[in-house]
Amino acid sequence: MLAVLGFTLLFVVAVIVFVNVAPQIGQKPEGADLERIKKSPNYGVDGFINLIETEMGSFSDMMKTIPKFINAQNGSPDQLLPVKFGENQQQVADSICFVTWYGHSAFLIEMDGKRILIDPMLGEASSPVGFMTQRFPYEKPIPIEELKNIDAVILSHDHYDHLDHSTVVKLKDEVGHFYTALGVGSHLKRWDVAEEDITELDWWETAELDGIEFVACPARHFSGRGFTDRNATQWASWIIKNDHQNLYFSGDGGYGPHFKEIGEKYGPFDLAMLECGQYNEAWAAIHMMPEQSVQAGIDVGANLLMPIHWGAFELSIHEWTDPIKRFKAESIRLDQEIAHPFIGERFQLGKDLPQNAWWELE
Repeated sequence: MLAVLGFTLLFVVAVIVFVNVAPQIGQKPEGADLERIKKSPNYGVDGFINLIETEMGSFSDMMKTIPKFINAQNGSPDQLLPVKFGENQQQVADSICFVTWYGHSAFLIEMDGKRILIDPMLGEASSPVGFMTQRFPYEKPIPIEELKNIDAVILSHDHYDHLDHSTVVKLKDEVGHFYTALGVGSHLKRWDVAEEDITELDWWETAELDGIEFVACPARHFSGRGFTDRNATQWASWIIKNDHQNLYFSGDGGYGPHFKEIGEKYGPFDLAMLECGQYNEAWAAIHMMPEQSVQAGIDVGANLLMPIHWGAFELSIHEWTDPIKRFKAESIRLDQEIAHPFIGERFQLGKDLPQNAWWELE
């Protein structure tokens, strides 16, 4: 018994030390940063809040999913996923927009001659330790070393599957400016990104980069990377628009009336990149079901819908192809046009319509 108690105590101490020392955990806002974000109308007594009541599921509901995780079938692919990194690299004209999906919620948007990364989680594990939540096996790794001259990085929130320490460290010297949800800049400063290279936006605030407008919009989610920083930073969806294109990126979050409000204020959109994956009834308020994702695209007034937040990690108990199958079925039922490119496939918005069922592995 003493040995068990000693081991348990040692383990707890080790975890506490790790969370307080490991750089990948980041840094929650403190001092002047904390005082600044407390002035936000979206900051409550102990942290940021959602526009409507949002229950993240009870502890008992969460515990009930553990046996299902252990016994899950087809939660991840059993063979290499096809990818198309590095193809179709023609010059970008001012009026042309190219979109490249890296799996999960990571994108490269090329517009007005600018290169914009969204939630570039390009590492191998969506967790603070490498042996957990490993990326699905791709035919070849994501070529991070080829991502040069990045004009902007947009970060929707601070969860590990969206904000990756290893990716930021590798790319920060290639990035002109970071645009984040309010408070997320504290993590970047912990990782030696210069304060003058960071712009944090509250919901409905805007920033401009040489004619491209970025708008942080509401989402229904939560934040946190450690034990003591729940909701210490904000979460957001994002609009990227110029004179030729208008794009919407949902970030993470449950379904709610904010989608219609966003559509009324800023729609219609040429493309809506919509969270669709890692859902479960136990946490339905913070992650949409695929059918809700399609409806969210309709609510914002998007001409083209694309399911994201799948194809990279096993973070729930559904089959890894369940998100795209259900999203596609619902889009057909509601007569909505969708795109589902290969991971790494670069397509021209308004011209190409990638719809290859690449996930149907032989």
